[in-house]
Amino acid sequence: MQLSMRIRIARQRARLSQEALAAQLGVTRGAVANWECSVGVMPATTRLERLAQVTGVCFEWLATGRGPVAYEKAAEPTAEGEWVADPAERRLVQAYRASSRPVQRMLERLAEIQLVGERRRA
Repeated sequence: MQLSMRIRIARQRARLSQEALAAQLGVTRGAVANWECSVGVMPATTRLERLAQVTGVCFEWLATGRGPVAYEKAAEPTAEGEWVADPAERRLVQAYRASSRPVQRMLERLAEIQLVGERRRA
């Protein structure tokens, strides 16, 4: 299987449009379309590595076609050492960490309101 097809498969597995993938990689949609074309240019190795990270596929598979398409989803530790297996929870933690302090405070208040509501229902 050609690299162009593996790039397309990786993008589709991640449920990303060419435009969305391009935005995450800092390139144009045309660049992604070119990579997915069987006679197009190949991305640089560093770009291919980032593409693998963004789409959640193994770099070796993406670059060579060998090995598993994706790593098995394993839990990842958060800052406090707790294990997070849920991808949505992991994205929430990442978004919180990337947010400004006022946004973090707002998210903390929302979480506290949710906890209080759950305690009242119990």
